Amino acid sequence: MRLRWAAEAALARAVFALFRALGPERASNVGGAAARAVGPLIPVSRVALRNLEIAFPDRDASWRRETMRAAWENLGRVVAEYPHLSGLKRTTSGPGWELANPEILEAIAERGGPAIFVSGHIANWELLPPVAAAYGIAMSSVYRAPTNPAIDAIILRFREQALKPLVAPLFPKGSDGARAALMHLRRGGFLGMLLDQKMNDGIEARLFGRPAMTAPALAQLALRHRCPVVMGRAMRIGPARYRFVAGPTLPLPDSGDRSADVAALTQAVNDALEGWIRDRPAEWLWFHRRFPKETYRRA
Repeated sequence: MRLRWAAEAALARAVFALFRALGPERASNVGGAAARAVGPLIPVSRVALRNLEIAFPDRDASWRRETMRAAWENLGRVVAEYPHLSGLKRTTSGPGWELANPEILEAIAERGGPAIFVSGHIANWELLPPVAAAYGIAMSSVYRAPTNPAIDAIILRFREQALKPLVAPLFPKGSDGARAALMHLRRGGFLGMLLDQKMNDGIEARLFGRPAMTAPALAQLALRHRCPVVMGRAMRIGPARYRFVAGPTLPLPDSGDRSADVAALTQAVNDALEGWIRDRPAEWLWFHRRFPKETYRRA
């Protein structure tokens, strides 16, 4: 296993070095083209097609196949843009990003924490913390660590470089990370979470009209601390170029029934994510088994 991890890490370093040498636009284009060509040959593409069938039953098979290929292209671009995260800044054109409504982040930065930001694996989700950092918000994130610790270290370095000069700890998913994230909020910190993946021991919410087990931690933390929950959306508008929208800020339920409030807030997040995905389906990560196991028996 150690030899395999070392080989994988060496290959990753070589690929990222190539992407860095290409510059952000060419790297994004090359990564996107490669993933679009090779990705559909990988078996997990059948999962994507099944997810698209669930989400868009009115669209034909040709549209779903094209959307699956476009989703691979977006993922390839995200990977190729990793070495350039620290260089993608707020600009008016070319590589970088723009924010539609900076007043929302400015108000949160002035108010201070705690606050929770939530999004999904849409467009390039890795840029969400650097965008917040540009407005003085040191957003820590909860993330799923790769199995290979050497590759995890490479990606963490890219993320940390993109946040400088601000310092924001990153918390891996799991019990230790959850405790650290809780303490971070208690100290008035800012926390970012991606809430679009299945959590088997989560709570049932709806997504695209189907049951979808969803992590309740965001709702539990927000209700415990009565802190703002701010949605954040990324949209790809070119190679290594994005438009971000901050908001909406979700209302916190206060019915007196904590379980019902957690369920309501979790569902509100899923509803917002679903709306964004429907709007730009090619930019979501469709390759995850988001729904119950029986959904994929023929995938």
